[in-house]
Amino acid sequence: MAILGSIVKSAITLKDSLTPDKKEYSNLQAEQLRKLLSRASSTAFGIYHRFGELLESENPVRSFQEAAPIYEYEEMNNRWWRQQQVAPDITWPGKPDYFALSSGTTGKESKRIPVTREMLESIRSAGLSQAESLAKYDLPPDLFEKDILMLSSSARLRRHPNGHLEGEISGISTNNIPGWFSGFYKPGLEIARIDDWDERVKAIAQHAREWDVGAIAGIPSWVQMMLRAIIEHHGLDNIHQIWPSLAIYVSGGVAFEPYRQSLNSLMGRPLIYMDTYLASEGFFAYNARPGTMAMKLALEHGIFYEFIPFDERGFDEMGNLLPNPEVLTIGEVEEGQDYALVVSTPAGAWRYMIGDTVKFTSLEEMEIVISGRTKYFLNVVGSQLSEEKMNAAMAGLSEFLGTAVNEFAVAAVRNEQGDFYHQWAIGVENGSGIDEGAAVQKLDETLQQLNKNYGVARRKALKGVELAILPAGVFYRWLEAGKKKGGQAKVPKVMTEEKMKEFLNFAGAAR
Repeated sequence: MAILGSIVKSAITLKDSLTPDKKEYSNLQAEQLRKLLSRASSTAFGIYHRFGELLESENPVRSFQEAAPIYEYEEMNNRWWRQQQVAPDITWPGKPDYFALSSGTTGKESKRIPVTREMLESIRSAGLSQAESLAKYDLPPDLFEKDILMLSSSARLRRHPNGHLEGEISGISTNNIPGWFSGFYKPGLEIARIDDWDERVKAIAQHAREWDVGAIAGIPSWVQMMLRAIIEHHGLDNIHQIWPSLAIYVSGGVAFEPYRQSLNSLMGRPLIYMDTYLASEGFFAYNARPGTMAMKLALEHGIFYEFIPFDERGFDEMGNLLPNPEVLTIGEVEEGQDYALVVSTPAGAWRYMIGDTVKFTSLEEMEIVISGRTKYFLNVVGSQLSEEKMNAAMAGLSEFLGTAVNEFAVAAVRNEQGDFYHQWAIGVENGSGIDEGAAVQKLDETLQQLNKNYGVARRKALKGVELAILPAGVFYRWLEAGKKKGGQAKVPKVMTEEKMKEFLNFAGAAR
């Protein structure tokens, strides 16, 4: 009998039943902001923006919005975070022990995001809340005694000359796993610290039979590759032949749906799929109940959220922030509207626009989905294609083709006559026998149905659509060639014309 598992499950169920039903979301968020302002009032940023005075005001939230500007990475880094690497008490008390390197899907260099002890505690707290939500699922007690395989970036961090450690956020989190969890955590720090992705996966495959894995967490593209490596190494038909207890997969980092079909093909039976929103800047949301992949916003874990409507109220046609955008708090948002997410965190990020857009699917449950990126939408000729619409189109194309479309990218490209067309590249599981012309027509028709602005553009300035159908592995080899293989590395969904041509040249040589 799984005595320990029964105790753990009972404790989780009790905790979930005792958690108050948070209806006063605005008050809850205002309290998070007050704690942040109080903690950072003596920092250079806090003194400059008069945090002490803001705390004494009648409406600290509104006063804070009036006192501090919206920051994007370059300005935040140039004005504040670079100093934080060498001097204490800049945007948060003390000096950060870590800086997270972004996955680098935007820009030429990785961004450096401060990660403090308080931020790590915030991440752990949100993770525990997601674990507590398992009480809503019908899970056997012995599952709570099984191993949890977390496929992160390399956990081998680098010491910067300024004294802090650097790595991707998943690697930093792996190095700070609490002691009580280390007995459940796989593949263990020794394997997790192997720098080379292929060598790390090889080591995981070699040790796979030693573990009794009940849950897996990681970015779906890389988890999928890991599972295939394990299946091939051990001569299996599916992953349940080696891990019969596997019941949960926790996704994150990219949209999950394009990978559902191919992941299902690796299983012996259905899994519970859950989603998370863990970025370099914090753990923002998690799947908290069955029947949906929408995620509950983490409102009581030390982060204050604001929302900028991703339309003419907040951005111009190229996705650039307006000088005086409309900015909303949690009590002012609406369902179904795209918002650019702005956060203030216990790592010294203040009114920081991280670049993601989110959409509330339920205000009662305070659930969101990630709808795209402020810079990852295609609007060169007014097509206004968001990543959400692209993902939906790929789902339809996958069904039409009868094969999984795991990866894709698109760019607006000019032809010799100077007219714009959309160049798509898709990665498929099995591309044999695909009618490329029919696939192009299906993709074009689906996008016109999903987005009226795209339909208008196709009748006017957008002269055509072209499609390159590639093996999915080409995308991963391209990432590897750019030293972005594994961990949190992701294929950019929207490319520049130059980047798309570079990728297609690589794909032609790599087939």
